[in-house]
Amino acid sequence: MLFKFFPFLLWFQGYKTESFKLDLVAGVTVALVLIPQSMAYAQLAGLPAYYGLYAAFLPPMVAALFGSSRQLGTGPVAVVSLMSAASLEPLATAGSPDFIAYSIVLAMVVGIFQFSLGVLRLGMVVNFLSHPVINGFTNAAAIIIASSQFSKFFGVYVDKAPHHYETMLRVIEAAYDYTHRPTLLYGIGAVIIMVLLKRINPKIPAVLVAVAITTLVSWATDFNRDTYVPSSAFNNSEIKEKIKRFNKAVTLINHHGQERADLGKAAADLHNAELDVHGAPPPIEILEMEAKLAILTGKMDHAKHEAHLLRTELRRMKFEGVQQGEQYTFYIQGNIPSGIETDQRTWRIKVGNKPIDLEKILLTSGGAIVGKVPEGLPSLSMPDITIKNFLQLLPTAIIISLLGFMEAIAIAKAMAAKTGQKIDANQELIGQGLANIIGSCGSSYASSGSFSRSAVNLQAGAVTGISSVVTSLMVVLTLLFFTPMLYHLPQATLAAVIMMAVIGLINTSGFIHAWKAQRYDGIISITCFVVTLYFAPHLDKGIMVGFVLSMGVFLYKSMRPVVAELSMNEENVLKSSEHYRLKGCRHISVVRFDGALFFANASYLDEQVAKFRTEHPDLRAILLDARGINDMDASGEEALAMIVGRLRAAGLSFAMSSVKGQVMAVMERTHLIDKIGRENFYPDTKTAVAALIEQVHQQDGIPEDGCKNCPLTQYIPTN
Repeated sequence: MLFKFFPFLLWFQGYKTESFKLDLVAGVTVALVLIPQSMAYAQLAGLPAYYGLYAAFLPPMVAALFGSSRQLGTGPVAVVSLMSAASLEPLATAGSPDFIAYSIVLAMVVGIFQFSLGVLRLGMVVNFLSHPVINGFTNAAAIIIASSQFSKFFGVYVDKAPHHYETMLRVIEAAYDYTHRPTLLYGIGAVIIMVLLKRINPKIPAVLVAVAITTLVSWATDFNRDTYVPSSAFNNSEIKEKIKRFNKAVTLINHHGQERADLGKAAADLHNAELDVHGAPPPIEILEMEAKLAILTGKMDHAKHEAHLLRTELRRMKFEGVQQGEQYTFYIQGNIPSGIETDQRTWRIKVGNKPIDLEKILLTSGGAIVGKVPEGLPSLSMPDITIKNFLQLLPTAIIISLLGFMEAIAIAKAMAAKTGQKIDANQELIGQGLANIIGSCGSSYASSGSFSRSAVNLQAGAVTGISSVVTSLMVVLTLLFFTPMLYHLPQATLAAVIMMAVIGLINTSGFIHAWKAQRYDGIISITCFVVTLYFAPHLDKGIMVGFVLSMGVFLYKSMRPVVAELSMNEENVLKSSEHYRLKGCRHISVVRFDGALFFANASYLDEQVAKFRTEHPDLRAILLDARGINDMDASGEEALAMIVGRLRAAGLSFAMSSVKGQVMAVMERTHLIDKIGRENFYPDTKTAVAALIEQVHQQDGIPEDGCKNCPLTQYIPTN
């Protein structure tokens, strides 16, 4: 019981100094990959980069301590980060305090769901997401993740559109209008460094080297050049007016948003109060409030559209600066008076979702960097979780939980195949759940098992989960002492890190494999891929469509299982006469039913038996080969009883062979076995066929030599 509750105690059985040295080296190696990756993934999740370090602090250690895999590297991962951002975008603006709070609460909800599944021993629920669905979703997610970094790669800023492909069109349009070449060079340079180092020696921490080199160059070349100027510094009066209009639109959005939130809360309170008192809400008051909510939503949408247009205009404006003493004057590019020398830089206004201070307008002529990372560890406190936000986030949390766990358990099993250790899916759920629960108390967003870092951990020689504990301690040291070194890290480098990490997720051969295995699996995989791409950033749509299609195929196959008529083949084995083109007996039909006989397919067996009777007008007996029937419910038993009754009424014999114990038990309890006759049950099909041939071929109307050339005893192919 002690090992059950504290599985990490098993690490120390036979643990030696050499093992600790290997774990120490592996832990440090993984940390060198994790630290820059986690910062990149945090931005993918819509959070400030340093929240990735918070997610790399507690989850790796907790998941290792309470999971079953000794080499699984837990922390921020690409797919979960993207899912987290996509699910929370409708609730709050990315990067805002509300968005950060939602992300932390989401991690808690994910953890609670995973932990509950593990404690209840329900690890098998992940089987509801089929491999073709996961393959289609993962390929689409990899493309979405990689393409979402293009704006950072080209140094452009755009508003997100309702669909991801629309956002990408905006990025392409903005990049065509202006690309910040130094930013593009940093991104390409980081990719080249990582690719070359991996080819030279895979053990070299290529990500860390790329981060270190680009950060040093960024610091040395003053890559980031931001400055605040008053509106009077612009030699153009229209700019001030556009900023005022933009500020008005943003203020309206915030004002209407607060009004809508207050009205929505009042409507909910009124609805609940009236339900408690009268049992039904008064329709007039509720309808009036819903109408007001719709009007406010329309006003917000109008203000958002206006703010988007003005924001795009301001972002596309390019200026050149002219220094006069300590003062700068900015002219629109191409409108510089003759004889005036500029600083030869292209300046742009940085516009976000907040009103712009006319006395402190942020201009940039350089590239984007991480900036200041808060020093010290995050404060440990419970997330502000309520019943309302728990239920609000639960649907998304379920999808993230299942996807994240499927990725984690697949990685753990792959490594276990090499190390020989035993993986317990339920224990792994407990470990991942606790990692998210405890991690959320340390300001972590949702985490999961990482394929790349787990592979690094295994290659570095990790023996136990102590390597993950060392990794967490390395992150602690970074947060305490080394955050100033991350200030000049280019955002383009983080974009390159993400793009390189998700390339390995693209697996086109998975579509081909699924298509070859079963055509419908290939169709489901491709459909899930297309739907996920189209509806992004609403990634849950792709998963749900794939799930529904998979369940639909499963139900269809369950309702129409294989019902084959058997005959003898050249190897003296009873096989499907239709599939192997074998001639069947005119008087005896041997029917094999493959699947549980239950309410959904009971009538289908009846239909097939009727079809065989029609095809064989001289039929005298039917033998049901029941070796494929693993279970039978009341509907199946009743359908079988009706078949027996109709056959007997028509003067036909009925027998069964190879009946399994659980099916026989049902027939015993319902006395169907007596209706069929115990003498009509046979241990195997060949014995049953021999007995039926002897009985049937001696009946009146059948020639004496009727059994000499019976297809059930001889191999007779059809023409």
